[in-house]
Amino acid sequence: MNGGINSAAGSAARTAIVVGGSSGIGCETVLRLTESGWNVFNISRTPCINIKVNNISADVTDEQAFTHIKNTAESCGLGLLVYSAGCSMAAPIEYAAESDYRYLFEVNFFGALKAVQAAVPYMKKNGGRIILVGSLGGDIPIVFDSFYSASKAALEMLARGLEQELSSCGIKVTACLPGGTATGFTFKRKIYPAGECGGYGKKLEKAVESLAKIEQGGMSAAAVADDIFKVINSDNPPLIKTCGVKNTAYRFLSRVLPEKLTLHITGKRYGL
Repeated sequence: MNGGINSAAGSAARTAIVVGGSSGIGCETVLRLTESGWNVFNISRTPCINIKVNNISADVTDEQAFTHIKNTAESCGLGLLVYSAGCSMAAPIEYAAESDYRYLFEVNFFGALKAVQAAVPYMKKNGGRIILVGSLGGDIPIVFDSFYSASKAALEMLARGLEQELSSCGIKVTACLPGGTATGFTFKRKIYPAGECGGYGKKLEKAVESLAKIEQGGMSAAAVADDIFKVINSDNPPLIKTCGVKNTAYRFLSRVLPEKLTLHITGKRYGL
């Protein structure tokens, strides 16, 4: 085995497309791939600074991004797809604007779905890997970031469905679930101002502050990328991979404790 991928397929098996590799976890994953000799294409709005990567400028809300996946796979083959694009917004469910939550799902879920649909026909020829970067928040809801949590829960279920449908084709799927991660993602979050939150303003402010502390005090993007790279190199990768020992323990407890108790504990973490 060569990097967890069947080497008999040649260079196609060592060609990777990373969607959202310009920063954070995606960028660190690109670094590990290029350092290991992969031919890496990054699709994102802004370029990845890694000089060894082939940058393709595209927005995952634009159909052109998925045309790029098809064109790259046709010309270079494809052994690995990593979907790491994502966005977040802190908003009360009651007052969230439809345009905002639809955009979030376009980036976090439908972009991943379309990327998979573009890549799978080419992976069926020689097998391959699909890595979907989800979130622990898809299992344990983030207070006032419910749309993000819902989109990541959908991504995790997508991984399960893909595993059922594609395992006989030699395509292995993993949803990697980081918890709070210290990246610039914290500072890009759309936050609803108090005037647009009804009576939720103070609670939302506390939750956003707590979330920022959790993220910036969490794992590094490099540590998460190390876990992702281990999955890529595994001959028998897990379907769901929680990143980090603490996050793994937290997810386990959330599944054995009563649901309301888990939500109560989570609420306390976010200042409620």
